[in-house]
Amino acid sequence: MLDRSRLDVAAHPAMPTWLMLLIAAACGLIVANLYYVQPLVGPIREALGLPAGAAGLLVTLTQIGYCAGLLLVVPLGDLLENRRLVLALVGLLVLALVAAPFVPLLAHPAPVFLACALLIGFGAVAVQVLVPYASHMAPEHVRGRVVGNVVSGLMFGIMLARPVASFVTHMWSWQAVYWLSAVLMVGLALVLRVLLPPRRPHSALAYPALLASMRGLVRDLPVLRRRAIYQAGMFGAFSVFWTVTPLLLASPAYGMNQRDIAWFALAGVAGAIAAPISGRVADRGWTRPATAFCMALGLLSFVPTLHAAAGGTTNLCLLVAAAVALDFAVSGNLVLGQRAIYALGAEVRGRVNGLYMATFFLGGATGSALGAWSFAHGGWQAACAVGMGLIGAVLLVFLTERRA
Repeated sequence: MLDRSRLDVAAHPAMPTWLMLLIAAACGLIVANLYYVQPLVGPIREALGLPAGAAGLLVTLTQIGYCAGLLLVVPLGDLLENRRLVLALVGLLVLALVAAPFVPLLAHPAPVFLACALLIGFGAVAVQVLVPYASHMAPEHVRGRVVGNVVSGLMFGIMLARPVASFVTHMWSWQAVYWLSAVLMVGLALVLRVLLPPRRPHSALAYPALLASMRGLVRDLPVLRRRAIYQAGMFGAFSVFWTVTPLLLASPAYGMNQRDIAWFALAGVAGAIAAPISGRVADRGWTRPATAFCMALGLLSFVPTLHAAAGGTTNLCLLVAAAVALDFAVSGNLVLGQRAIYALGAEVRGRVNGLYMATFFLGGATGSALGAWSFAHGGWQAACAVGMGLIGAVLLVFLTERRA
């Protein structure tokens, strides 16, 4: 019987469907750990005794850990055997998930929990080793389709994480979210250990030289710079919307509780269908018009919601439609960008992916901060203006791109 765990990627250029689905599911399950904390800030803050002004650190430390992993660990995908690297990161993630629920029992829990949050973000970068790994497995003519399908799994994980965390907390407790995820991660690690074929990169660079080379990649690869900037603006607008919308829905205009908001968040999951569609479009060479479409759709998705602060069923329906359209645009542009940067060369795929993801993730963090500030000082319309401004800015940059 053929032992799949011993297959080498280089010897098997065609990716089996079962492996593509496995990687997509793994990406969704792992990346969800970045977003579970967002709807749980309130109860966790109370359990830790954190002051209200410091509650944002629970999310910020997770993001910092993820960004650090993107820049320091993901490039190792060009140097180390990929399966072993993924399993090591998932193992670190499990340790942090298991420890986090017990931290409130300590005398001084806040610093320890923040350290766990940092490690959760750091371990979750396993997804950004898996996505370029899937690209390596795929033949050139279907690489966009494969990456799109894998990224759709990742986007489902991002979009489902918040409502799942809210529902589990409503039924049991916030600690149950971490325990259930830890069990899932252990099971996933066992499955990946058995079924994920190894991939051994062929790189002569040592780790310090690998990191040093990243500055040269940014300088020499305009496709990487542009696609990272495009997605930074798109993901920034995405973060504005999903940071501010729960605040609007909890306001007197709508009066929703956490469970109601969780149901609203599920609506955005429909936008994840853009990922496989965009992959197929990119494989046909239509990346440029598809990028313009995604940016225009993202920009226009805010327009029908400009009067949503007034409340009412009609405005709620418009918010749902906007959530689906914006998520579709952001998911689609993400895959178009990844398809473009993965074509820059197999030997740099891990590094360019780390740079691409780190750039647009910082754009998302900026969008979250600007969205919360603008909503506090100018209300929903001010937040919409920020989201539209971010997409409008990268659309102007896109218009300066020379047609290939």
